[in-house]
Amino acid sequence: MKSILVIGHNDLRLFFKSKAAYVWLFAVPLMFVYFVGAVNRGPGDPANRKPPVLVENLDTNFLGRVFLDELGAQGMWLLDPTNRGSAARTVRIPPDFTRNVLQGKPTKVEYAEREDSAEADAALLELRLVRALIALNSHLLETVTRFGPLERLTENELRQAMNRPDPVTLNAHFAGRHPVPAGFNFSVPAILVMYLMMNLLIFGGATLAAERRNGVIKRLMVYPVTHAAVVLGKIYGLLLLGAAQTLFLLAAGKYAFGVNVGANLPGVILVLLEFSWVAGSLGVLAGSLLPAEDRVAGICVLASLLMAALGGCWWPLELAPPALKAVAFCLPTGWALQALHQLISFGGGLGATVKPLLVLAAYGVGANLLAARFFRS
Repeated sequence: MKSILVIGHNDLRLFFKSKAAYVWLFAVPLMFVYFVGAVNRGPGDPANRKPPVLVENLDTNFLGRVFLDELGAQGMWLLDPTNRGSAARTVRIPPDFTRNVLQGKPTKVEYAEREDSAEADAALLELRLVRALIALNSHLLETVTRFGPLERLTENELRQAMNRPDPVTLNAHFAGRHPVPAGFNFSVPAILVMYLMMNLLIFGGATLAAERRNGVIKRLMVYPVTHAAVVLGKIYGLLLLGAAQTLFLLAAGKYAFGVNVGANLPGVILVLLEFSWVAGSLGVLAGSLLPAEDRVAGICVLASLLMAALGGCWWPLELAPPALKAVAFCLPTGWALQALHQLISFGGGLGATVKPLLVLAAYGVGANLLAARFFRS
């Protein structure tokens, strides 16, 4: 047992003597967490999509401003005119909007389509536009009933009616318990899983291959240690390396990106430590099977990127077709992410991660046995 601890601690000490280690272990994953989280964040609640819409308010009177507020209250993401290129649709309020409404004349709000926008976004915007129009007409009717003729309506009277609590409310929400992970709730666990697999595969495999080529392993075998102790010591050192990266990125996720892992922090750490054990074991296995460190590095980079992409580190598996989901659950990355999303995004407890933890344990035991079987000095 002592030899295992000595080998692991020495490998960790040697690793942190390299300045490049800090870049790949901390700086690069942190940059990817920010980039992926910002790209996948979108406005508002990810379970309640808000497609962007450009509103051209040509009315200088108060009803145009009130209608804009109502559009925002109905869940529309109102763009600044400088960002018109990203709008899914355009809504145009005519210049005589207030005057015609106060005179009781019909008036039309224009709804312009864009050929390159998604049909789902268009349908959602059209629904919310209709709801906003119905709400505005309802407020006008309520105001006239309380304050008198429509011609003498003032903005203050209309806003009083809008601010009154509704006597009837509708609680509408998306069906299902699990929202699609988005923003930093998606990027922090996804990038952690991706870079744990990549770093531990590469560092574990390349280091073992280099030490075998340089004769370090042969000199080590002069001492009273077994092959199994060397393998377990190498895996233990990689597990410590994974623990350092895990603690850093979890702290960054909480304090820099606002990811709430506090309630399930012990479960999150348990999943990531077990996954680090699996990734480290696979790294030692790769170093045992492949002769040269440059070949180990190339194969490990390719393998880790494929496992990250197919396991759901690049996009949520909830949006993937069934065939891709089946592939994801053939990989340790897929099981690790399922457990982390249960704890971080879905509000599940440690009981929801029992199956992923058992599957990851099976991967780890298998990789340990194979690494010990094929280890060469």
